[in-house]
Amino acid sequence: MSRFTVFDVETPNMRNNRMSSIGITVIEDGEITDEYSSLVNPECGFDAFNTELTGITPSMVSDAPTFPELWEEIEPYFSGTMIVAHNAVFDLGVLGKCLSHYGIEWKPYTRYLCTAKIGRGVLPGMSHKLNDMCRYYGIRLQHHLASSDSRACAEILLRYMEDGVTLKDYIRTFSFSK
Repeated sequence: MSRFTVFDVETPNMRNNRMSSIGITVIEDGEITDEYSSLVNPECGFDAFNTELTGITPSMVSDAPTFPELWEEIEPYFSGTMIVAHNAVFDLGVLGKCLSHYGIEWKPYTRYLCTAKIGRGVLPGMSHKLNDMCRYYGIRLQHHLASSDSRACAEILLRYMEDGVTLKDYIRTFSFSK
């Protein structure tokens, strides 16, 4: 494995079936080589809790691309790579629900790594929340800003790699046909 696409999404409401922001960080051959982020117009309502948590408001995303518009741009990041996220099932679930809602066919499943799950395996006895992991490793984080969360997750993955963690032991498969 030499290429990883690390991503994080923020959602506009508690249904977690749309995204209001996405951050992507690419690792190639053990180095961060690319970063991408965008607000996303979720074309749905916002919950006050999510707005408070992320700082993203409906007016901020009114002129942002919708998911189908964004997917044309970001799909190459997700193809032919190992996908990584912190609490990956959440982020992959949101991605899958967006693909399904808009009738976008991609692939039935993807292989992925979850930095929280790896952390539970290699660093037992501590909290594996993203902010706690960042504090442990001394990684800067502006939590719930998708670009910062994806970058922090990528840096955590790089620490695991530097420490010799056997990543193949943590590869899982996520099905988009749920």
